[in-house]
Amino acid sequence: MQKNIFYTFLSVLLLTLISCSSKDDADAKKGEDKKGLKATLVTVTTIKNAPVEMTEQAIGTLEGIIDPTVAAEIAARVINVHVTIGSKVKQGQLIATLDATDFGMQRNEQLAEVARIQALIENQTKIVARNQALAIKNFISQTAVDNDIAQQNVLNQQLEAAKARAASINHNSSKSKVYAPVSGTVEKKLVDSGDYVRVGDPIVQIVSSQRLRAHLPFPERIGAVLKAGLKIRISTPTSPNTIETVIHELKPMISEDNRTVDVIADIIDAPGWQAGASVTGTVVLGKQAAAMMIPEQSLILRPAGEVVYVVRDNTAHQAVVKTGARQNGLIEVLEGLKENDTIVVDGAGFLTDKAPVKISN
Repeated sequence: MQKNIFYTFLSVLLLTLISCSSKDDADAKKGEDKKGLKATLVTVTTIKNAPVEMTEQAIGTLEGIIDPTVAAEIAARVINVHVTIGSKVKQGQLIATLDATDFGMQRNEQLAEVARIQALIENQTKIVARNQALAIKNFISQTAVDNDIAQQNVLNQQLEAAKARAASINHNSSKSKVYAPVSGTVEKKLVDSGDYVRVGDPIVQIVSSQRLRAHLPFPERIGAVLKAGLKIRISTPTSPNTIETVIHELKPMISEDNRTVDVIADIIDAPGWQAGASVTGTVVLGKQAAAMMIPEQSLILRPAGEVVYVVRDNTAHQAVVKTGARQNGLIEVLEGLKENDTIVVDGAGFLTDKAPVKISN
């Protein structure tokens, strides 16, 4: 009996010692965490008021204003097409040759007609001169002379018509050589050697980048401030260059599909820019003399709302802010911060109010 009591007492004693030891360890660990809270490594920036442009951005497409489809001006058989799809052509370059054999024969026939009429005129001129001399001597009447002169005038008019017909044949014959009306790139080749084309049949389509038009759909909420002449910066993935131009015109109707205003701007002689490519346009709506702009990564969404962490004495203090315009990776702060405040940039997402921070150089 005494032995059982001894073992029971020993067990209670051991349990009490283990419980006290666990409590002491927990208290020690809690005290260690409170004293040794690790600071978060962050980067910071100082807020400055500065003038800023108020802009709006949209993504649209490029349209080629100059993209002629070169068509046949005469009916003839194609002898040769001198370009292929993708060929670079210059204005005035020969792109196709048509068969002009028929025009050559028509020209010879018409030249013979011109020569025949010229021979008749020479003979009629002699007749008129002779009859005028006879009329002076009263051997023939003046009426006969007048008839001869009228016949001479008719022949002269026939000669003019024959020459005009010969010139028309020569002009049509020259159309057997088809030249590029503009400089550009061959987009489509629609005929080949041996094909027969009639007047108006297309031969090739040329796309020129000399003059392009950007169509940019801006939201209807800013439609009241959009107008022709506003400065707009345009870029495209096919070129590293950004072009600054102005709004050329606005479509008068708002698109029913997406409720946007179609803003049109022209791009002239821009190397590397291609019709059909996407384009990004940033229109400058105005300028603000002083705005408080912060980096986007400084703004964090918390239960309290949009917050920014202000650093004072190596401690991050949460500041609830009211934001405005956003552009180029920056956000305008309307309320909640002051000029010269030092705020966290990188690392803000890992912070809480009054958390210790270590500023990285």
